Amino acid sequence: MKKVQNKWVCAAIPALLLHCSIGTVYCWSIFSQEIANYIGFSKGATEWAFSFAIFFLGMSAAFLGNVVEKDIHKSSLIATICFAVGMAGTGFFIYYGGQQYMLNGEGSILALIGIYVCYGFIMGIGLGTGYLSPVKTLMLWFQDRKGLATGLAVAGFGAAKAIASPIMEALLANLGEGGIYKMFWILAAVYFVMMFVGHILLKKPEGWHEPQKKEKGQSMLAVIKSKPIGTYIGIWLMFYLNITCGLALISQEKAIIKCLGLAGMVGIISTISAVFNAGGRLGFSAWADTMKDRNTIYKLIFVLSIVFTAAVILTGGIKNGINADGSSNILMVILVLGLIFVVNAGYGGGFSNVPTLLSDHYGMGNISAIHGLTLSAWAVAGLTGNQMASWIVSLFKEHEVVIDGYTVNPTGYQTVLYVTCVLYVISLLISIFLVKPIKEKK
Repeated sequence: MKKVQNKWVCAAIPALLLHCSIGTVYCWSIFSQEIANYIGFSKGATEWAFSFAIFFLGMSAAFLGNVVEKDIHKSSLIATICFAVGMAGTGFFIYYGGQQYMLNGEGSILALIGIYVCYGFIMGIGLGTGYLSPVKTLMLWFQDRKGLATGLAVAGFGAAKAIASPIMEALLANLGEGGIYKMFWILAAVYFVMMFVGHILLKKPEGWHEPQKKEKGQSMLAVIKSKPIGTYIGIWLMFYLNITCGLALISQEKAIIKCLGLAGMVGIISTISAVFNAGGRLGFSAWADTMKDRNTIYKLIFVLSIVFTAAVILTGGIKNGINADGSSNILMVILVLGLIFVVNAGYGGGFSNVPTLLSDHYGMGNISAIHGLTLSAWAVAGLTGNQMASWIVSLFKEHEVVIDGYTVNPTGYQTVLYVTCVLYVISLLISIFLVKPIKEKK
């Protein structure tokens, strides 16, 4: 009984506290326009703060993976401090930028750079170390159900948006003038407390390292080279491509929903898609525990994504979302929402299965460092996924139309799907031919 309690107190609960805090980085779209308006810059200029946050998440995970490997208490404390300080600093520079905008009538470059540094760089370090810190600990406590354990924590990262979004919207609506920077200060304090409690509780099982001394003596590179190098390259590439495709669609999600004549349901549908994101993280990873080769999960994710993307392409689902009489085309609505939900679930499932797939191939000795290195794919995708979709949509600017008072670009969004479908096919081929199956799990 004590052992079961320890699993939750020392691993699952702190993992959820950490991931439910840092996962709010995905709430950016809720307040990005408010930040832009308050400091006097375009939404496009402020969007780079989110891209930098994802980039530095991946890069800090890649470079600080060894710190996490050696001392989870140091890494979880770094995560707590950086995330809270970055959030509070973002609030300060929003406040400063707003004051300068009111005084001078133009945006302050210093304020914009300060937001990039705080939300992008400082919070990014907190995101990367906070994301990694509980993962290996969970796999050690739940060795028989590693996928379920890591899926639970990573689901917290995905569910954070669904949990925090209504809270943030309520704060913005009720804090009055300057509510945008006040919200950041309030949340910085709340998340510091949550993450610090998680930091205190997080603990590895006693004595786990005793049988692992030989394995830990190897360098990360040596561990990777112990298997065909193509296997690791394949895992990195399919992880990268899955994130790129997911971000490309998710970044246009709200606009696509408006193309279906469902502008009044954007908030509800976004919350449902966040639930699918979290559910995919938990469901796909738990399902993988029952499989001989966890890579099978990636094949399923890619096949489902290809089928739904192809269905929307062939039917012109986004372009044909509105009937001639102005009503929503029910069949198109079902297909497009199905695509959004499936891509969100597969996007989340891709994240939760990476650490367990790596541990199956390379063992537990250096898993934090190898997982951190693999998260560099997230960093690169953070700079390419959103930007690729925005670039494609901008190419079709002459096809913009007004639906229910909103300017949207159905042709542009539909064209994004051609690219993501090709990338999903490439990902499937990589998972089949490049990522070699293992004979048995370690």
